[in-house]
Amino acid sequence: MSDATLPQFRTDTARKRDMRRIRGEGVIVKTVLIAVSLAFLALFLLLPLASVFVEAGARGWTAYKAAVTEPDAVAAIHLTLLVAGIAVPFNVVVGIAAAWAIAKFEFRGKNLLISLIDLPFSVSPVISGLVFVLLFGAQGYFGAWLKANDVQIVFALPGLVLATVFVTFPFVARELIPHMQSLGSADEEAALTLGASGWRTFLTITLPNVKWSLFYGVLLCNARAMGEFGAVAVVSGKIRGLTNTMPLHVEILYNEYMSAAAFAVASLLAGLALVTLALKTLLEWRYSDSIAASRRH
Repeated sequence: MSDATLPQFRTDTARKRDMRRIRGEGVIVKTVLIAVSLAFLALFLLLPLASVFVEAGARGWTAYKAAVTEPDAVAAIHLTLLVAGIAVPFNVVVGIAAAWAIAKFEFRGKNLLISLIDLPFSVSPVISGLVFVLLFGAQGYFGAWLKANDVQIVFALPGLVLATVFVTFPFVARELIPHMQSLGSADEEAALTLGASGWRTFLTITLPNVKWSLFYGVLLCNARAMGEFGAVAVVSGKIRGLTNTMPLHVEILYNEYMSAAAFAVASLLAGLALVTLALKTLLEWRYSDSIAASRRH
């Protein structure tokens, strides 16, 4: 090896040594980050979740079945599903309309509309419920009129639905808006140019393009609707067997030192969440290519 090539050889050797060191440090950093993340998830997520199911089954299947089939528990389950069944479709329709308007059109007050959509994220759920009490309660702004017409909103199903709609509204719209904005309006404009109506354009082009974002928004909205506590606690009055949803029923059972029954009902809520997560994961795995193509588009 000539003297002229020695500096270059040393440079290449030093570069390779630096790359090995960087890769080694990268492996160490990656390992530490993964370990910290797994430890955090195990301690604050998996362990509490597992403890719910362990406590729920601690007294055997007979006690578990009695807890979840008890009349007040059955009423709470039915009410939870009913409220979610009303609130989620409503938020889907309104969320799609809001996302379509924001992503596809320019109009005065657009930023204000976006801020209003995000409002439930920044307001405490308890405050959200209190707002409806101040509006529709017996001493509220519309209380006298509602009483005169024998209409009850607070401490009844309508109040639960209103509170749930309010706290869950952003999920669908917020999933759809960035996706619709990234897609642009070229496809819709081409369809309109070819003579398609606005409704047909929406059904055949806009909606299929955002179906996966819509699906994720619906999952998040439904999970929050069934698990919401703060807002519905204020507007429900916690009338056992009448206006108690599953989260409220769990609280009442636990406060009455009926921990086994409380954990049994809580396990149903946790099970619904796990089913939602499993469904989302399954569809992502089954249709991963379609989802990736939709996002690239």
